Amino acid sequence: MKKFGGKVLFLDRDDINTDEIIPAKYLTENSKEALKPYILEDLKLEGFEPARDLPGKGAILARANFGCGSSREHAPWVLELNGINIVAGESFARIFRQNMYNCGMIACELPPETVDGLFREFAGKETELFVDMEKQTLAFKSGNIEKTVPFALKGFEKSLVEAGGWVEYAASHY
Repeated sequence: MKKFGGKVLFLDRDDINTDEIIPAKYLTENSKEALKPYILEDLKLEGFEPARDLPGKGAILARANFGCGSSREHAPWVLELNGINIVAGESFARIFRQNMYNCGMIACELPPETVDGLFREFAGKETELFVDMEKQTLAFKSGNIEKTVPFALKGFEKSLVEAGGWVEYAASHY
């Protein structure tokens, strides 16, 4: 199973859509790898600069309705290509969320008050996220500040993550 977590990218905005995650003009590329440099290129968020803010990140904390817009798999692909394999937030577009699990990644829904508290405590600080799949907890740490929150991953979604995605799950079950 993949290791989940890493340094956190804080995206403090609702409705970050798939065209902002990976602009549609790049979807004609011939390989997944070719998408890598264009992650979040069109995201409009005050103070955010992809070239400065993305390197080394392994996780995203966002607000509500992350991944809305079109239903393509390219959005989770470009996140994974850039080392991001977990997105935590208040809610996700249904198809984006399923595409994350199909790729063996985690779309972790948290209560709005939990997300608010995490932004208040950690945004603007170098923060690392540690994911404990067995205990189903997320531990956010920055210096001597730490907050652990539970998450729920059950049934088929958990099976997809444990297998590494839909293709790997199907190969081992059919």
